[in-house]
Amino acid sequence: MIILGVDPGLTCTGWGVVAKSGSRLSHVANGQIRTNAKATMAERLVELDAALTDVILTHRPDRGAVEEVFVNVNPQSTLKLGQARGVAMLSLARSGMPVAEYPTKVIKKALVGTGGAEKQQIQHMLKILLPGVILAGEDASDALAVAITHANMLGSHR
Repeated sequence: MIILGVDPGLTCTGWGVVAKSGSRLSHVANGQIRTNAKATMAERLVELDAALTDVILTHRPDRGAVEEVFVNVNPQSTLKLGQARGVAMLSLARSGMPVAEYPTKVIKKALVGTGGAEKQQIQHMLKILLPGVILAGEDASDALAVAITHANMLGSHR
């Protein structure tokens, strides 16, 4: 089974793909999608959708998972993040795959054992769980964490 995890963001969206065979996980690919900050909101959302569609067509995932939005101090930032997240969910769902959602604390707890884990702890665990992985950046590592969380939770989603 191939699982695509997405860490949505308007400026930078991370994506990570893992393969699950029984209880074994392996790294397939990861990356980051950066949108043009000078483009209009609509153009940036189209850009994000097109790039995610390319990832889906390249890796043909069976399932997808997206990190839930957390509320920022700045309501405008939260709104923009929500729009990017909506586009990510649409891109995955449009391809026909089931899409799960996970809060940040659940993802951190699934990988590190505590919901208050730091980014460095997550990246360290990714290197243990996916030996030899080369992380494309923080957002890509967060997306791989989303994919791994979903792989581990699959039994509880039936």
